[in-house]
Amino acid sequence: METNTHIPQGLSSEEVAERVRNGQVNHALKPLTRSITGIIRDNTFTLFNIINVVIASFIIFVGSYKNLLFLGVALCNTAMGIFQEIRAKRNIDKLTILTQAKVKVMRNGQVCELEQGEIVLGDIIVLNREDQICADGVIYQTNGLEVDESQLTGESEPVIKNTTDSVMSGSFIVSGQAYVEVSAVGEQSFVSKISMEVKQEKRPDSELIRSIKKIIKVLTFIIIPLGLALFFSKYLQGLPLRESVLGTSAAMIGMIPEGLVLLTSIALAVGVINLAKQKVLVKSMPCIETLARVDVLCLDKTGTITDGKLDVTDIILKNPKVTATQISASVGAIVGSLADNNATSIALRKHFVENPEWQTTALFPFSSARKWSGCSFAEKGTFLIGAPEFIFKDLSVANKQELDGYANQGFRVLAVAHADEQIESPVLPEKSELLAYILIADNIREEAPRTFAFFSNEGVSIKVISGDNPVTVSNVAVRAGIANGDKYIDMNTVGEDADMVSLIETYTVFGRVTPHQKRALIKAYQKQGHTVAMTGDGVNDVLALKEADCSIAMAEGSDAARSVSDFVLLSNNFDSMIDVLREGRRVVNNIERVAALYLIKTMYSTVLALTFIFVPGAYPFQPIQLSPISSLTVGIPSFFLALKPNYDRIKGQFLHKVLQTSVPAATCVIAYIMLILAFGNMLGLTFAETSTMNVMLTGATCFVALISVGHPFGPKTKLLVGTMMAAFVCLFLFAGQFFSLVPIFDLEMMLIYVPLLISCGPLYWFIRHIITRFSWAGAHD
Repeated sequence: METNTHIPQGLSSEEVAERVRNGQVNHALKPLTRSITGIIRDNTFTLFNIINVVIASFIIFVGSYKNLLFLGVALCNTAMGIFQEIRAKRNIDKLTILTQAKVKVMRNGQVCELEQGEIVLGDIIVLNREDQICADGVIYQTNGLEVDESQLTGESEPVIKNTTDSVMSGSFIVSGQAYVEVSAVGEQSFVSKISMEVKQEKRPDSELIRSIKKIIKVLTFIIIPLGLALFFSKYLQGLPLRESVLGTSAAMIGMIPEGLVLLTSIALAVGVINLAKQKVLVKSMPCIETLARVDVLCLDKTGTITDGKLDVTDIILKNPKVTATQISASVGAIVGSLADNNATSIALRKHFVENPEWQTTALFPFSSARKWSGCSFAEKGTFLIGAPEFIFKDLSVANKQELDGYANQGFRVLAVAHADEQIESPVLPEKSELLAYILIADNIREEAPRTFAFFSNEGVSIKVISGDNPVTVSNVAVRAGIANGDKYIDMNTVGEDADMVSLIETYTVFGRVTPHQKRALIKAYQKQGHTVAMTGDGVNDVLALKEADCSIAMAEGSDAARSVSDFVLLSNNFDSMIDVLREGRRVVNNIERVAALYLIKTMYSTVLALTFIFVPGAYPFQPIQLSPISSLTVGIPSFFLALKPNYDRIKGQFLHKVLQTSVPAATCVIAYIMLILAFGNMLGLTFAETSTMNVMLTGATCFVALISVGHPFGPKTKLLVGTMMAAFVCLFLFAGQFFSLVPIFDLEMMLIYVPLLISCGPLYWFIRHIITRFSWAGAHD
C-alpha cells in the first residue's frame, strides 16, 4: 500500500555535509585481492631467496664472480611469480559491477547523478527498470516494483516490493520504479558484511604444492647446519678460504631444488597464458593444479547451469477446437503488440516469432499484481496470458492436479485464454475459455550438458547447491544430464545441527540453501576427503566459494564472487571448465614427470656434503660446474617436457613417482664420485681433473634419468635429448676453461671415466629395478 504519493525532496546540502563529516558515506570496500606490496614481499622474501643471497655474498667476498651464475634461476623465479600475481590482481580489480554506473539521487528537490561512493545515509535514490541497487534501503515510494535478488538469495523468481519494504545492495530492478531511502552504506550493507567474512585471502595448497613444501621444509633444517659444518670442516682441514667458500656454496646450491620451483612457475604461467586465450582469467597459478585434482564439483543453478533466461519448452492444448498454429498466432500477436520486457515476455517473444499483426483495440501490459497480460483485437475478441489460478478462479480439480504435476517437474505454467468480448480496462472478462498451457523452464546453458558429461566421465561428481526451489533445481539438474539429479532436499527443513555428512551421502541437489549452509556443505565434502570445486556468481555464493579448494565465478556475476574466486570465466561460457581441467592435468602430470630430475641434484648434494665433512679434500664441485649439469640435463629439457600434451587422470603418489627415478640416479652419482676420488688419490690427479670427471659422470647419469622420464619418445623429444647431449659434449671441448674444466683426452683420466660412462645405463636401471621391486612388494604386503 503506497502511503507516499508526492515526489520526495531528498537531503539538503547541509544534511549531506553533516553525514559526510560523520563518515556515513557509501565508501566501497577495499579490494579482496592482495596489495602489490604484499605480492612483491611474499615472492621476494622467501627462504630460498635469502639463502641464495647469503651464498652469493660469500662468493662475492672471495672474488669468484663467475660462480654467481646460479642467481639467474632465483631472479627468474621471483620475477615470474610477481608478474603473474600482479597481472591477475589488476584484472580482478577491474572486473567490478557496483562501481561502474552512476546513481540518480534526489537532493534539494532535484534529481542529480552521483558516483556510488558519494551516496550518504538517508539519501533518496531514484530506481528504474534494469538499475542495480548500490546500497541497502527502504522503499519510500513505488509503483509496481519487482526486484531480482538471485545474486543475494539464489531465488530466481523476482520479488514484489511495496512501500516500507527493504531492498539490498547487489539486487536488480526487473520492472517498475521506486524511490528508496538509503538505510545502510559501505561496510554496513548486506553485500559488504558477506564480503567481510571472506576478507582473509585464500592461498591455494594442493598435493603438488604440499609435496614441494614438504621437501623445502626438510631441506630448511639441513642446508644451513650442513653448510656451516662443511665450511668449518674444510677450513680447519687447512683448505684455503676461497676453496672452502666455493665448495660449501656448491654443496648448498646443489641442495636447493630452486629449478623445480621455477619449472612449476613456468609450467603454471604457460597454463595461465593458454587459459587466457580461452577467455579464462586465472587469479593465482597454483589453482590450476588444484582444479586438476578436484573430484567433487558443486554448482549454483542460476548463472552456472542456467543462464538466467527462460525458455518455452512445450505447449499443452486444452481445447479440441484449437490448433497449435492458432495458439502460436494468438500469443505472437500479444507479445508483438505489448512492450513487456520481463524474462517471461522475452521467452515468449523468442519462441513465438510470428506476429499476425491483428488490429488492437486495447492493450494490457503484464502486472505483477494481477499476474496476467493481454490484448483485445478487432473481430478476434480478447486473448489473455498469465498464471492459470489468476485468470481462472474456478479451476477444476483435474486442472489443478495437472498444474501441480507440472510444478513438481519444475515448470512454470502460463494459461492462454480467450473471451469473445472486447474489454477496455484491466479487468478480467466475465467468461473466458482455456485454450492451452505454455510450459516455461530455466534456459540450460548450451554447453552445460556436454561439460557435465565430461566431468562425470573423468570421475568428478556433480552436486547442485542453490538457494532456489529444490523441485525447480532438481528439474534443471535432470534436464542438464546431472547424474542422480532427482535426489533433492529442501534445506529449509533441515535444522542448524543437521548431520551434513549424512546429507551429502544421500542427496545430489540441495535447494533453499542459505549462504552459511552452502559453506557447511562444502566443509562436509572436504571432511570426507574430497577435493571440492565450487562455481557461483552471486553474493550468496561467496562464503562457499571462499571455503572450496577451488572456486570459479562467471564474469557477469557479482563483484564479491569474482574477487574471491580462483577462476573467472570471462566469456561466461561454462564449457571453458574443460580447458581448465585439461590444462591443470597437463601441468601436474608433466611436473610430476620431470620433478625427479631436480631432486637428483638435491639428493646427491646432500649426501656428498655430509660425506665431505669427514672426508679430507675439497668438495668435488665448484658452483660454476653445476650450471651446465643443471641447465643441459635438467632445466632446458624439463621446460620442454613440461609443455607436452598429457591429459591423463591424476593418480597422486607424487613423492613415490619422483623417488623412483631420483634415488637410483643420485645413488649412481654418489658412487661414481667416490670412485673418482679414490682413483684420483691413487693416481695423484689434481682437483681440476677429478672435478672434470665428476661433471662428466654426473651429467651422463642425469641424461640416463632424462631418457627414462622422457617416454613416450616422439621426434621432438629425441631431437631435444640429442641436442642437449651434443651441447654437453661441446662444453668440454670448447668452453672448458670458463666452467673450470680441463681437457678430457688425458690417458689416465680416460682409463677411469670411459668404463664408468659405459656402466651408467646398466647401473641406473639395475638400482631402479631393485627399488621398484621392493616398493611394489611393500605396497602389497
